[in-house]
Amino acid sequence: MSLKIGLGYDLHRLVSGRALIIGGLKIPYELGCLAHSDGDVLVHSLIDALLGATGNGDIGQKFPDSDPAFKNISSLKLLEQVMEEVSRDGFSVISVDSVVILEKPKLAPFIPEIKSKLSRVLSIEPENLGVKAKTAEGLGEIGQGKAIASYSVVLLEKK
Repeated sequence: MSLKIGLGYDLHRLVSGRALIIGGLKIPYELGCLAHSDGDVLVHSLIDALLGATGNGDIGQKFPDSDPAFKNISSLKLLEQVMEEVSRDGFSVISVDSVVILEKPKLAPFIPEIKSKLSRVLSIEPENLGVKAKTAEGLGEIGQGKAIASYSVVLLEKK
């Protein structure tokens, strides 16, 4: 048995005029992520964790913001493409743990639906997917409500 661990991180500024997408779910809020794609920080951190675990680069290499094909694309579609690659490389996801850091809005009511969406794409049971939301306690750009970040850790097994 061969196990691989990957760590992913993403950060985006929050701006008006954009939808706030987290874990593939549109969250009601007056601000959204400034990004080339839909700006889903949670999915972006998952993609980086998966690519890191398999040694296949990072999200910027795989889906560059200079490519118009990825303009406003759903990050779930990007995650699906990465999961196809993960599977082709002979890996399956065992476990995922993620944290989203933002001051507002509160994510607790949305976490079950986020876990349901992501577990389907990752081909794991929802109980093998941790999604948590934390604040920055008013510190820095995130604490001032100007940005949002996410960290993810994945555990993969070689089939």
